[in-house]
Amino acid sequence: MDQAILTPALALITWTLVIWAWMYALRLPAMQAANIDAQDAAHPGSLDVLPARVRQVADNYNHLHEAPTVFYALVFYSALAGTGDSVNVTLAWTYVALRVIHSLVQCTVNKVLMRFSIFALSSLVLVAITARNLVAL
Repeated sequence: MDQAILTPALALITWTLVIWAWMYALRLPAMQAANIDAQDAAHPGSLDVLPARVRQVADNYNHLHEAPTVFYALVFYSALAGTGDSVNVTLAWTYVALRVIHSLVQCTVNKVLMRFSIFALSSLVLVAITARNLVAL
């Protein structure tokens, strides 16, 4: 099994945990400042009163559990199917880099068109990895 393809998955998992820490570093003090009881957070929308700079990091954390699930599946499939060649490894690292850039944009300036462009490009990387795996069948 070619394990080099798995390292980008570990990198994105690590990045997701960095965003998790960033989210709580902002969210907990913001909840205290807004006098929000933790139990109140059980209801959808209850944290909408928090500042945008706090919510956008939480939004990004959620986004890192959406499209990247396809990435993880592709990486593990590539490793198991023996298609984790240098091209797929490069594509996987490209995907990770784009997701990190997407996170930094969303967690800071949060420009939607810029975020969407990065998201679309990262999705095309997933298409490329998928296509390469299909051709290898």
